[in-house]
Amino acid sequence: MKESTFIIRSNTQIARSVYKMELCGDIFDITRPGQFVNIKLEGFFLRRPISVCDAEDGLLTVIYKVVGNGTSKMSKMNCGDTLDLLTGLGNGYDLSKSGEYPLLIGGGVGVPPLYMLCKRLISENKRPSVILGFNSSDEIILAEDFKSLGVDVKVTTADGSAGIKGFVTDAMDGISYSYFYTCGPMPMFRAIEKKALTSGQFSFEERMGCGFGACMGCSCKTKYGYKRICRDGPVLEREEIVW
Repeated sequence: MKESTFIIRSNTQIARSVYKMELCGDIFDITRPGQFVNIKLEGFFLRRPISVCDAEDGLLTVIYKVVGNGTSKMSKMNCGDTLDLLTGLGNGYDLSKSGEYPLLIGGGVGVPPLYMLCKRLISENKRPSVILGFNSSDEIILAEDFKSLGVDVKVTTADGSAGIKGFVTDAMDGISYSYFYTCGPMPMFRAIEKKALTSGQFSFEERMGCGFGACMGCSCKTKYGYKRICRDGPVLEREEIVW
């Protein structure tokens, strides 16, 4: 974990209530896809944990949804403004278990960390497939970015306004995969758990206090005892999760 000052290079709206922020700073401690940063905002006691979408050449990309006063303040920040970040948080995804044909499944703002994961898998000569799920077409993010990586991308929307009508599990039929990685809301996780044919890794979205394991506020029960989502997670393996 490292505390650093980052400078905002861009902060743009990319979908309904969703923003993409690019920051310049020290990304040395961000080593694995699936890690997150904890952002300090003036006037707020608790930091905001945001997953890392990408980290390369001194540039950090995060994508966040405006859901409260803190993220609303973030959405109004401008180029040149600075933010205090804790970086290198969380365990991230383990790529060593992916096999040759990993399947990446993202829902809503759980999609961003899968982008960096996809890039890393491709760099290791793996051949990932991607399923992205949203409520409607105006919430779709990163679909074109994934396609630009040369991978097969299936988009689902609950209302049928784009892609396949339904949920991510409706797009899993017919896909051959060696392992899966996913990030998104709990109802999606439960559906994937019932349908998935292989082992896999789930990246959990939990409310956090400190973000680095001191307060125990994000502890959850696993088959091997209690784990802190911020420090022992956010990524947990399928075999250890208590549903």
